Amino acid sequence: MTFKGSSIILLLTLILAVSCNKQSVPKPKGLLRLEYPKPNYKKVNLQLPFEFERNEFSKPIENIKSSQDANNFGLEIHYPALKGTIYITYKRIRESNLNLYLKDAQNITQTHTVKADEILYTPYTHPNNKVYGMFYEVSGNAASQSQFYVTDSLTHFITGSLYFYAKPNYDSILPASEYLKKDIKHIMETINWKE
Repeated sequence: MTFKGSSIILLLTLILAVSCNKQSVPKPKGLLRLEYPKPNYKKVNLQLPFEFERNEFSKPIENIKSSQDANNFGLEIHYPALKGTIYITYKRIRESNLNLYLKDAQNITQTHTVKADEILYTPYTHPNNKVYGMFYEVSGNAASQSQFYVTDSLTHFITGSLYFYAKPNYDSILPASEYLKKDIKHIMETINWKE
């Protein structure tokens, strides 16, 4: 073997020896950064007994689902990019059934206590528009992260719930939940009764 050949082997051996002793360092965990567009609200122009504003980031409201009673119906505000939907139900108050509607709205929220870590509630009042209600924020792995109801106490009653199209995992849906919580509060703040 020549001097040139032995020096190449020596060099390769040296490189292998040095590279094998090098400790590998794990890469730091990266966190997913989710950014959503700044909300741009637009008045909903549907033939409803109330009006409100929705975020244009959501899909336009296409269909209103009526029950057998023409005074009760539901609508859905879909957010495909967030994999979530705000479900809104309208009921006309008749024959002093307001207490029944209030109890139902509160019971729906209480069904989430099994999985919820905490349920915070915030009363909402807008006397000039005759809108009174409650906003519920549910933390933990519950099926619905936000719920609300509003009423004028005489004729109109609206409930709403936020649901995601995924198994509830609070850490995963938290950014989307926080974004949609602001939209729900905006819906509540912009409700105006037409009658």
